[in-house]
Amino acid sequence: MTAIPFVDAHIHLWNLRRLSYPWLTAPFSADGMSGSVEAIAVDYGVEDYRADARRWTLAGAVHVDAGASPDHALAETEWLEGLAETTGLPTAIVAFAALNDPDVDRLLEQHAAHPRVRGIRHIANWHADGCYTYTPSDLLQDPAWARGFAALARHGLSFDLQVYPGQFEAAATLAERHPDVPIMLNHCGMPLMREAGGREQWSKAMKRLAQVPRANVKISGFGLMDHDWTVESIRPYVLETFEIFGIERCMFASDFPTDKLYADFDTVIGAYDALTADFSDDERRDLFGRNANRLYRLGLEL
Repeated sequence: MTAIPFVDAHIHLWNLRRLSYPWLTAPFSADGMSGSVEAIAVDYGVEDYRADARRWTLAGAVHVDAGASPDHALAETEWLEGLAETTGLPTAIVAFAALNDPDVDRLLEQHAAHPRVRGIRHIANWHADGCYTYTPSDLLQDPAWARGFAALARHGLSFDLQVYPGQFEAAATLAERHPDVPIMLNHCGMPLMREAGGREQWSKAMKRLAQVPRANVKISGFGLMDHDWTVESIRPYVLETFEIFGIERCMFASDFPTDKLYADFDTVIGAYDALTADFSDDERRDLFGRNANRLYRLGLEL
């Protein structure tokens, strides 16, 4: 454990009675990247999150869209704002908006009117292998999706990018056309750790995305790519990410409770603590909290 203030850059909360979450609704299947999610298909609120994080010096947390039904996107933001008013969390919100929706600009305006909304996520993971893909087609090749991405700048919103390494070239090209949209890369770029050549493809892709000046990375979510990860198995990915992007563009995050499927909170954050044990105090403070505070514009005193 560490006394360094921790701003968790990627959490989820859900209330299954209040909002609809198709991916957390029976029947459950073990197919796909995550395996069965039945174990986490129960309400997860601020008290549950605080209990999981109780051994860490929690200073704030960024809530990222939790896969609620698209027609509940604004309701999710409104619910989270209410939670923050009464409990102090989440500190900031990354809301959902379907960027390829012709009416997306209106939803972006409605989200941005809420004081804690900082950005948008629309998961775009596409892969030719049906076991991996989240979407029926590659959204980064969709002109309508690109137009929706362009609209983010008008509302002062960042974008949480969740794609596979094979999509990084298209993502980087799009981001370079819209330099006013900060990029927050989810889950260390989601390397396909179990595929032959996955490490090499990921490394090349990360170097390409790092050329985008406002691209940043969350060190998180390794359980999605390798359910049996260890500190040693993720070490090369974490350390190379620091080398490619620099400490100043990286943030630690738990991805809880999704990653609770594979490890407890202390194991996840403890791994990042162990991997940076010989880093300077300033570097560790940046990774654990100060970078997330700056990049998500949280205004915390850390």
